[in-house]
Amino acid sequence: MKIAIMQPYIFPYIGYFQLINAVDKFAIYDDVNYIKQGWINRNRLLVNGLSYTFTIPIENNSSFTTIQKTKIDQKNYEKWKGKFYKTLELSYKKAPYFEDIIKLVFLTFDSQFEFISELALKSILNICSYLKIDTTFVKTSSLYNNANLHSQNRIIDICKKEHATEYINLIGGIELYSKKDFAVDEITLKFLKPKQITYNQNNFNAIFHENLSIIDVLMFNSIDETKKILNEKEFV
Repeated sequence: MKIAIMQPYIFPYIGYFQLINAVDKFAIYDDVNYIKQGWINRNRLLVNGLSYTFTIPIENNSSFTTIQKTKIDQKNYEKWKGKFYKTLELSYKKAPYFEDIIKLVFLTFDSQFEFISELALKSILNICSYLKIDTTFVKTSSLYNNANLHSQNRIIDICKKEHATEYINLIGGIELYSKKDFAVDEITLKFLKPKQITYNQNNFNAIFHENLSIIDVLMFNSIDETKKILNEKEFV
């Protein structure tokens, strides 16, 4: 059984979904500390031909609070959402799949959630449903009872409890984990590296902006085209 473990991000980039698509079970790592200026409540879109970062307002933005206890700032969320929808429409209304994807975004952001982890997970699940990815999801906060462990030791413990034979991580974590340490427990450690991905972004500047939110990918690519992109990866 193949497993991956990642923090919940809001409409994450294509590499995140390549990882989901590569495993049987995906654990949402929601009982670790919230990271300021991370990707839990932030991501990037293409606005006026330039990379634009959107940020969902958070209440008491603190690195001492776990992700699953980090609250959305409800007082400012509705105002932010209205501005975001206008930005999205102005930036992508000429994209070929705008109508389908704007409905998907509405479905996510119009949901009533108290915590950012719930909203981020909803964005991930909605995309997986749209792309027909059938990977199983679990939350680390509700299953493994091992928050006393840290870093690699906790990851290995989760793998053992799931009887996983492979643990797959995105390439950015290659310095964090040791293949030898995983092998002690008969777990194969692999790192997923997305290949160079490009597609038509209708950008008059003729500059391709990579690793934007999955929203950008889906605005310009059909389901079948996106599923092909999901396979543009290699393991190291």
